[in-house]
Amino acid sequence: MSKIEFKPGTMLNPVPAVMVSCGDGEVSNIITIAWTGIINSDPPMTYISVRKERYSYDIIRKTGEFVINLTTEQLACATDFCGVKSGRDVDKFREQKLTRSRSRAVSCPSIEESPVNIECKVREVKELGSHDMFIADIVSVSVDEKLMDENGRLCLDEAGLIAYNHGHYYALKSAELGKFGYSVMKPSTRKRLEAQKRNLKKGHNSGSRGRKRK
Repeated sequence: MSKIEFKPGTMLNPVPAVMVSCGDGEVSNIITIAWTGIINSDPPMTYISVRKERYSYDIIRKTGEFVINLTTEQLACATDFCGVKSGRDVDKFREQKLTRSRSRAVSCPSIEESPVNIECKVREVKELGSHDMFIADIVSVSVDEKLMDENGRLCLDEAGLIAYNHGHYYALKSAELGKFGYSVMKPSTRKRLEAQKRNLKKGHNSGSRGRKRK
């Protein structure tokens, strides 16, 4: 494999494309963020990096709260709109027909149409350069009940999530390659898990057909 040297840059791809909602009781806004991720498991912590000049920056800095709303294929256009338009000029909730829903543990709204809402409280702000990083505790998570199977498993693979890759949005539709630890899994364990997955899929499909008949 022949490689060339490339200038240092933000080449880690793909990355999440999420809509972050915020509000101070008088105004609320949505900002599209790609610089986000998980930084700790226990306690659960995340971050978002925001430019100081963005309208949402001062709101989040003032309130110390925000909600990360996962995005789907159906929300792709709204996700892009909320990234290129400023909340100083438009009400993004109204323009994109998105619903402000009451959050469970923070005062700012969540986006009802998002399948997963991750409520966050800021713990620390780091000034890094072009962006400031808001390091936050995850204090509550709400998920669409339609994504839960009969065994209480969250089926995020059925949510139609999207990602951002080098300036473009992509649907996450690729087939599963394996689960954590599959590289060292015993053949007997692999066979058992594959059988369980087939049975779960049959049961889910049967349930979906039943719901359609109602």
